[in-house]
Amino acid sequence: MSLSTGKAGSTAQAKKLSGQDVQAQYSQFQSELQALAQKIGELETEADEHELVLKSLEECQPDRKCFRLVGGVLVERTVKDVAPALQTNRDGIRKVLESLIVNYKKKEEDFHNFQHEYGIKTAANAPTSPTRS
Repeated sequence: MSLSTGKAGSTAQAKKLSGQDVQAQYSQFQSELQALAQKIGELETEADEHELVLKSLEECQPDRKCFRLVGGVLVERTVKDVAPALQTNRDGIRKVLESLIVNYKKKEEDFHNFQHEYGIKTAANAPTSPTRS
């Protein structure tokens, strides 16, 4: 006896969800999308802050002292020491941000497929009909 684990098997299995299971899955999709969107917003803000600080440091002399918060401790450094670390951090944040955006788009596509598969229509995506006066 062999078990197939193809897409058809998972679709047939998905069709067996009860109304409560569909509602739970729907809520889970919504909360995951909301969490991803929130994290994306936080990282965009952080990347913008890094960019702002880097632009400010460009105008400073390389030997000028500046302060950086490292693990909750304020340490004294020079601009030439801090700027490369900030650039590395900003670039890392951007890479993580790109990855999260790809994950968000994939999750959103899965959510739309789920809605279509179960015929779920919300006020946001339902067609609007003209109202009578």
